[in-house]
Amino acid sequence: MTLRRSLPGLVAGALGISLTLSAVPAATATAKAQAPTAPTVSEQQVMPHLRALQRIADRNGGNRAHGTQGYADSVAYVKNALDRAGFRTKLVPFTYNGATGNNLIADWPGGDPDHVLLTGAHLDSVKEGPGINDNGSGSAAVLATALQVAKSRLKPERHLRFAWWGAEESGLIGSADYVGKLSGAERRRIDVYLNFDQAGSKNTRQWLVVHDDEHGETEAQQAFEAWFAERSIPTFDIGVGGSDHESFGNAGIPSSGFSTGISDCIHEACDNLANVDPKTETTSTDALIGVLWKLAATTPRR
Repeated sequence: MTLRRSLPGLVAGALGISLTLSAVPAATATAKAQAPTAPTVSEQQVMPHLRALQRIADRNGGNRAHGTQGYADSVAYVKNALDRAGFRTKLVPFTYNGATGNNLIADWPGGDPDHVLLTGAHLDSVKEGPGINDNGSGSAAVLATALQVAKSRLKPERHLRFAWWGAEESGLIGSADYVGKLSGAERRRIDVYLNFDQAGSKNTRQWLVVHDDEHGETEAQQAFEAWFAERSIPTFDIGVGGSDHESFGNAGIPSSGFSTGISDCIHEACDNLANVDPKTETTSTDALIGVLWKLAATTPRR
C-alpha cells in the first residue's frame, strides 16, 4: 500500500464518518442467469501462497521489491499456478528507475469481452521487508479466488481478468502503466476494477470497503457490504486512493474492493508471515469469492 494518500481515508473511517453496517439498495445489474453458489476456502487453501512468498523473500535478501529477483520469482510463482489451472497469462513489461518489471495478467476463457470484471492486487514489496501483509495478502486472496474459478469451471456472463501489479510501492507505477496503454475502447470494456491491498491485517475489527462516488460505482460496493452484513461483520467506507484502484480512477474506470487497514507492521522487515492473521485472510478471500461470483453472473444495464 502506498501510504501517501491512504491515511486520510483510513482516519475518516476510524472516526466513523461513514459507518456502514447493512442497508444495501437494489442491484443495478440485470442477471442473465441465477448465480451459482460461491465456494469458500480454508486457511490451507490460502496461507500456502503466503508461505511461498515468504520463502521467496528469504532467499532474495529479505524482500520482493520492484527490479529484484524476489519480485521476478513472485511473478513466476503466481504465473505457474495460473498456467496449470488453465488461465491465459501474459507478462506486461514496464520500466521504472532503470529496472524492468512485469505486471501479470490472467484471463479466464469465456464471458462477454465487452463486459470485463478486472480483479487485482499489487505483488511487490518495499525493499525494507518481505511485504507479506502489504501486499502478499491481497495477492494471495486474488490468486486463491482465481484458482477457485478454475476449480469450479465457472462460466461467467462477464469476462474475468485478474492482475498482479508491480512497483505499486514506488507510486502505483505498474498499474498506471497498464491503464495508460489501454485504448479508449479497452477502458470502456472494463465494467469495474476490484482492488485488494492488505487483506490479512491482525486485530481487524471492520473491513474498509472502497466507495467510488466520483464514478458512480455502486454494484460492487453494495455487493461487498451485503456480504459482510449477512455475516454481521462491520464495515466502513473509504474513498479511492492510496493503492492501484487510483490508477483506474484517474482513467475514469469505476472501482471498488477493500482493505483490512494498516497492520501493526508496515514497510519493515517485520511485515512477515507472523504479521498476517490467517482467519482474517481467509475471510477476505471468501468475501472476494462471494462478490466475484455474484458479479460474474450479471451484466450491467447500458
